[in-house]
Amino acid sequence: MAVKSRNQVVLMMKGKGFAHSGLVLLSLWLCIQSVPISVEKTQESPPVENLDPPVQADSGLHYDRYLREVIEYLEKDPHFKEKLKNANMDDIKQGKLSKELDFVHHNFRTKLDELKREELNRLRLLIKAKQGIQGGNAGWKVDHQALLRQFDHLNHMNPHTFEVEDLDRLIKATNKDLENFDKERHEKFKRYEMMKEHERRGRLKNMDEEHRKKEEEHYDELRKKHADHPKVNHPGSRDQLKEVWEETDGLDAENFDPKTFFRLHDSNGDGFFDENELEALFTKELAKLYNPDNEEDDMNELEEERLRMREHVMNEVDTNKDRLVSLSEFLAASNRESFQENKEWETLEQNPFYTEEELRAFEEDLANEERNIKEKTAELQKQREELHRQQAELDAQRVDLQKAMEHVEKLKAQNSTDQVKDSGDSSDAKASVLQGNGQTLQQDVPAAGQS
Repeated sequence: MAVKSRNQVVLMMKGKGFAHSGLVLLSLWLCIQSVPISVEKTQESPPVENLDPPVQADSGLHYDRYLREVIEYLEKDPHFKEKLKNANMDDIKQGKLSKELDFVHHNFRTKLDELKREELNRLRLLIKAKQGIQGGNAGWKVDHQALLRQFDHLNHMNPHTFEVEDLDRLIKATNKDLENFDKERHEKFKRYEMMKEHERRGRLKNMDEEHRKKEEEHYDELRKKHADHPKVNHPGSRDQLKEVWEETDGLDAENFDPKTFFRLHDSNGDGFFDENELEALFTKELAKLYNPDNEEDDMNELEEERLRMREHVMNEVDTNKDRLVSLSEFLAASNRESFQENKEWETLEQNPFYTEEELRAFEEDLANEERNIKEKTAELQKQREELHRQQAELDAQRVDLQKAMEHVEKLKAQNSTDQVKDSGDSSDAKASVLQGNGQTLQQDVPAAGQS
């Protein structure tokens, strides 16, 4: 497999095919030139490298940064690069190459250890944030080890060092996640189409007979207009590629040459068609079907059609299933009889998105969700009313308590006034006893010696 430069790989990661390109990136950085090495070589000091965090690009995976930094630091190790020249895609997918991590220089292993610790801290923060959003009890202790099991792209049982198992897990998780990416896109599109039909039928139910008939006629007219388009060539066929050659490249159709065509449209010159480069070849065919200015053309359907075309070509041409089309694979496909066939592509409107049974099940799920929402809303309303009632009781109790406190304060003040008055009366009485008509009372005191 040819070696891609870093800039070429970053370009490949961008655009609609970025998620699939993640595995390609991983594979390409691992599948690079190799010579046998000895363990002693790993003791040598590597060339001086700038170990600042590498530039990031989005692969679409939630652990994108971790994936990219691990790949780029592994790529910095010269012996790791050399060792993996003859690796094939199956070995990469199965994680057989992970043991080569043992030969990575200590400096880079240390950096990988740091990356893993940072990723685990990030996952713990995500878990904490999720618990907060879901309204978890503040008094509960979160079992991070148990919750970390949902993330299978690293070994959370060893939170300190990046080991062979971590590389093995990262490769396998990336492969699994990217293989499911297109499937999830198809399911999302199907739900979109069913919701669109569900809402259309709902609008019809709320119309009177006259308006319902007009709406149905308008809907049928739009469908006919969308279906009235020029012939759509089979993606990857000779006719389809010749049309690009002639109308986009401005070349004579009689001089069409698959090898020259490949080199013209290998935009980054790496010797492969990645998924973005393939999808660019379908632009003219898609323009026959969809115009953003037309009411009858849904741009979400355009993206689904683009995905179908790309998947079709990949299934037909990408024989080693590495999500890349090499020049040799392209030329081999151009020599098959199917390449010469002048068949028209079956577009989305010729392939129903869903069955009536699936739509009914979808609508039942929507109805159940609506009932659940209404029940929760009613329950929340009851709780709200109960809280208002309790608040009113508290307010009333607060008023009663305030009045009681004011009454107690009045009683205290009255008692204090009474005590002051009683004290004054007592002093006056004592003065009257001690002083009688202005004469001082004297007590006879016995003289010394007298009894």
